[in-house]
Order: sequence, then structure tokens, then C-alpha cells
Amino acid sequence: MAVRATMSRFPTDPDAQEGSGLPWGVTVTPFATKDENGNPPVYGSDGHLLPRCENCWAYFNTYCELEQWAWNCSLCGTLNGLTSEAISRYSQPQSCAEMMSSFIDLELPVEGSEEESMQARPVYVAAIDLSSSEEFLELIKSALLAALEALAPEALFGLATFSHKIGLYDVQGPVPIVKNVFVPADSDASLPIELEDAMPLLSFLAPMETCKDRIVSALETLKPTTSWERTTAAGQGLDGILLGGRGFGVAMEALFNYLGSEYGNTFALARVFAFLSGPPDYGAGQLDTRRYGEQYASKGEDADRALLPEQTPFYKDLAAVAVQAGVCVDIFAVTNEYTDLASLKFLSIESGGSLFLYSNTDDSTLPQDMYRMLSRPYAFGCILRLRTSSEFRPGNSYGHFFPDPQYENVQHIICCDSYATYAYDFDFANTVGFSRHTSEPPMLQIAFQYTVVVPPDELPTPGSVSASRPKHSLKRRLRIRTLQYLTAQNISEIYDSVDPEVVLSVLVHKVILASLEQGVREGRMLLHDWLVILIAQYNDAYKLVQYRNGSSTTAHVDVAFSQCPQLQPLPRLVFALLRNPLLRFHEEGVHPDYRIYLQCLFSALEPSSLHRAVYPVLTSYSTPDKQAYPRHSLSRAALITSGSPIFFLDAFTTLIVFYSSTADPILPYPPPHDCLLRSTINKLKQERSITPKLLFIRGGQDDATAFENYLIEEQDVEGSGLTSVMGFVSFLEDITRSVLEYMK
Repeated sequence: MAVRATMSRFPTDPDAQEGSGLPWGVTVTPFATKDENGNPPVYGSDGHLLPRCENCWAYFNTYCELEQWAWNCSLCGTLNGLTSEAISRYSQPQSCAEMMSSFIDLELPVEGSEEESMQARPVYVAAIDLSSSEEFLELIKSALLAALEALAPEALFGLATFSHKIGLYDVQGPVPIVKNVFVPADSDASLPIELEDAMPLLSFLAPMETCKDRIVSALETLKPTTSWERTTAAGQGLDGILLGGRGFGVAMEALFNYLGSEYGNTFALARVFAFLSGPPDYGAGQLDTRRYGEQYASKGEDADRALLPEQTPFYKDLAAVAVQAGVCVDIFAVTNEYTDLASLKFLSIESGGSLFLYSNTDDSTLPQDMYRMLSRPYAFGCILRLRTSSEFRPGNSYGHFFPDPQYENVQHIICCDSYATYAYDFDFANTVGFSRHTSEPPMLQIAFQYTVVVPPDELPTPGSVSASRPKHSLKRRLRIRTLQYLTAQNISEIYDSVDPEVVLSVLVHKVILASLEQGVREGRMLLHDWLVILIAQYNDAYKLVQYRNGSSTTAHVDVAFSQCPQLQPLPRLVFALLRNPLLRFHEEGVHPDYRIYLQCLFSALEPSSLHRAVYPVLTSYSTPDKQAYPRHSLSRAALITSGSPIFFLDAFTTLIVFYSSTADPILPYPPPHDCLLRSTINKLKQERSITPKLLFIRGGQDDATAFENYLIEEQDVEGSGLTSVMGFVSFLEDITRSVLEYMK
């Protein structure tokens, strides 16, 4: 569990917090195997015996004062009694995790009978769009072949298709059998027959250990539905337009109900991979994509704002159905047409899944992403709870979870991998803040309860006759991290303790929220104003603005935070964020679906990955085996002045190796597989949550646009391309003018 704060020294009171101009909060990556310093938790058992505070329900931890019969809560100060079992346990401190570390992971007893806890086979279902092209299906087949390689032999796998009908495959016999159920065209009509009646669920879910080859054979038989079939089924659509036949909404709802009957019996979590080649346009849940073309014609309408909200609550409601059925949905959209991901995204993010968007089938990383996603461990049925000491409290929470309807500051996460990150900001509980004279520093405790599927350890010994092979079992665990922070005695201490990557994370969450509610323009203004106020507060705190001749027009403002190294990256990060497609206007060629995809991606990234996605890391090499400089600013001037022949750019989703046009022809191109640059690339690819695209470009020979687009510092913040004034420089001049205006 990695926890990073925007500032490691907390402000002492609301005035200090307000005066700093900085967001106050933390990012939490609960299922990360280590903390932010690389230390693992101390593992233990009997999590249900861990003492809890009678007043605030915090868990006992190493910061609590332990007396012979009682303990003081480190969060609220309450004195709590100890049971005789706890007293005897704590008389041998080395025997229990909670006495050894403030970062612990304890096993909890599984509720229900032992037999039920063993019935935990992982279930995966692929739902494939047949209203598509041959190329789309070829890509999906190769992605599923990669997925099958990553799945455990004990897993159950179901293959379903959808178009104007839902197809269910039974691959357990010698020949694959497909049963079709037709989807009614009306938005409010239901299926003529339940899927369970068309094919029993246990015929549909095939065990991987015996049916893998048959699943592969069934995949080979998939073909797109012909346009003749679709138009006959769909008939004339609205206004005489022929509609396609992509009954996605109906297919998803039917699948959830189908799988839900075995939830808690055959499986504890089912994962549905939905492969889409365009917008749902048939039956319940169909989306009207005409708003994409029409909104721009309507005068005075903020087009970016019009396309960000969902047009129907259908998929948000469907996500709740998925959660009830124990299903997590990952959506893979492979399309360049408008698919209205603004409406579809809820189905994935609210059920604990991910949203992936690929603009074409040619260079899609879908097979690698599938393999990577299924190879890494994940937790499910998670509950995340954040507690603070009494002087402050959590304000807003951000990330892909849904809040508990009953309890404050409790979030439910259906499915969580080791990359998923959440953010919180803090408020003071009163105007007093943290007392300067007491010895109680600010405390934070994060509890994360989760379930993992544990593969069977004890395989039957050779020669013994086993009636059935051992099954997966469920383990419920409780991970707790208790942190103690210092308070800052003055504003310099706050500024010196800032973590700019975490500040960026919290800002991105706030800006996404503002743009969803009030439009992209509002999101940009919020970001711009925040930087202006921060620079004004900093200049005021350090008494830096000198009014020459009493006039503010000639005053000098320090916009570069020259006295505070921790704040120096922020103007560049804000500039880069304003240049990012997340906050660029549609007129600049930003597709609304791509914007939604970035919102979903950015709001789940941990801070250092997000930093790379917003302001890529540019490194230079003198040879493929020797690094020249670890970091350059993203400008052509930096490239020219460095004089290095090879540059490596890491933009999180894309990695580019660029050989400058003046590079010595003796240098091997592309870099050899055993060099330092290649091993750096491989290490980065290995550590990513998604598969980055890797490009090699030779300056002067290849088209270098892909690389040059990342050199944003000479680009204008409001538009695209080069302008007569230098981008980042003119941005700082504009900020300076705004700061002076604000400080008048």
C-alpha cells in the first residue's frame, strides 16, 4: 500500500492551508505490494482479533501507547481496555504483526462454511461484437489467444457473441455448439427467452484444463454478421436510416442475469471482456450518436461540455446490476467512429473494470494488454476506509469506486489491481487546527479489506486417486497502514515538503470533475487560476514583489519559484496539462471518446505514471549503452543544445527512440537488444499497467511528427503548432500579468 501526500509537513491551521495555495491530500495505491519506499507489510493472521478503538473505531497500531491493561488510541486519544487474550498476546511483542510494524496485512476468517469457501473458480467471459469487420475479429481472436495463455487451468471460460442476436457457445462436446437468442429491436422489450433456458450456464462455462483447444477452435469459427442479416433484422430505423444491429446493452444485461445465478456458488468474481467495434445501436441501451454531429451546429453550445455527460442512465444502472451479480466488466473499444464512451464508461469503471480505446486494428496493443491484465494479481470485494486524527477529516475522494450508502469515508472497490490509485483531499475539522504545543502529531490510518483467490497448493500426489482436483480457495485479508505526519511551523516548511507529482494527481482529479460538470473551458480556467493564486501566495510569503517607482506595472514577479525547488516543476506541469488532449478543445481535433478514455486512465494512475503521461520524460544517450543526461525540457532548443545523438522519450502510453539527423552513422540503429537503452525500455514496459507503443524514428529520414508533437514548450498553450511567440515563455508572461492583476 503506497501512500503519498501532497506535502509531508501538514499546515497547522486553516489559515496556513489557505495561505499556501496548495491542495492538501494524499494518493493511495492500496493493493501495491510495497509502500512508497519499497518496504513490504508484515504479514500475520487473526485480523478479527485486532483491538479497535471504542470511540473512532481505528485499529490498534504501533503509534498507540500500550499500558498493562489498556491502550491509548493514536488517532483520537481514547483510553481502551484490553481483553485477557490480547494482554497475553502483546506480552510477546515479536509474535504479532501489529506490534512490529505500522504497515500490516492480516488474514481474516472466511465467512460461511468451509466448503463454500473452496468453490472459488475464476470465471471469465468474452463477449464479442459480430457487427464488425474481419480485421476487428482477427484482432480479438489474437487477443483472446493471448488471454487463454494467461489463464489458470482451473478457470472457467465462456464465449458469447452479440449483434442483432446473442450467441452462446458450448465447447464441452466434440463439436462446438452455438445457440442464438434474438434481441428485440424495441428499447423497452425483453428477450423472448432467458439465456439459462437456451443453454444451461454450466454448459456455457467450460473448464480451461480440458477445453482450451476447443475454445480456440470455436474462436476460429467467428465471422461478422453480414449486412444483409443485420438490415433484415433491424429493418428501417429512425427517419428511414438503416440501423446496424449491435445489441450491446441487451446482451450485457442478459449475461449479468445469466451469470448472477451462480454468484457465490461457482464463482466469487466473474470478469466479462466486452469487445466493441462501434456504438450500441439496437435494442435496449442503444445510443443516439447523432448528437456528435448536431451539437456543433447549435449556436452558442459548448460542444465539449455537451458531449461529456452521459445521454442515458442505462449503463450506470447496468453497472449496479453487474455488481449485484458479482461481475466486473472490462470494455475494449476498437473503433475510430463516435461510440459515446461518456455513456458506456460507467459500465466498466463502476463495476471495477477498465476502459480501453484503440483507434485502429493495425497497431493495436490489445493482445499484450489482455495478457498483462490477466497475468497480474488482483483483489476483489474490497472495502477502503480512511480515518484521520480528530483535528482534520477527509474532504473529497476521487477514483474508480462507489461510496458506501451508509457510512462516510468508506469506498467499495469491486476489483483492484496493484496499480489502481485513489486520492483524497483534507479539510480541518475546526478553526483551531493542530495545536503547536501538544505532542500529538497528525495521524492517518488506511484500512483495506479484500479477497484474493489462492491457487491450490497441495496437488494430489502421483499414484493417489483423487476424486476431484483441489479447487481454488478464497482468502479474506485486512491490510492496514498507519502514518504519522509532522506539522509545518511556517510556510517555507510547507513549500519545502511538497511532492509535485501528488499535487498534479489531485489537480487532475479536480480538473476532470470540473470539466465533467461545467465543461472543458471551465476546467482550463480552474487550472490557470489555481497557478496564478499559488504564485501570488508564494511571492507574498517570500516578500518577492518589488514595486519599482511605486508602480505595479514594472514590478518583478518570481513565476519560476526560484527560492523553492519543490515547487519549480509546477508551472511546466500546468502548461503541459493545458496542452494535453484531456483539456484541449474539440476544434483542435480532440475526439470526445479519446477525452473520456484519458479521463478514465488518468484518474486511476499513480502519481509518477501520471507525471509521465502529462509531461513526458526526455532522456539523452551518447551511445545506446551510455546515458548522457537523465532529463531535458520538452523543447527543440534542449535537443540542439544537448548535442546528444540519441533521445529517449517516455510518455507513458508511448515510448519513442529518436536518432537526431546529426547522429554518427556508425551508431547502430535500431538500438541492439543487449544495450542499456533496450534494457531500460524493457524494464519500463514490464512495470507498466498498459502496454506502451514503441516507436523508432531517424531524424532527417523518417517522419518525426510523432516525436516533435511531444516537444510542447514551443507550442502555443491555446492552439496547436508553432506560433510567433514561444509557447512556454509566453505562457509564463501571461501568468505574470495575471498574478500582478490578482495582487493589486
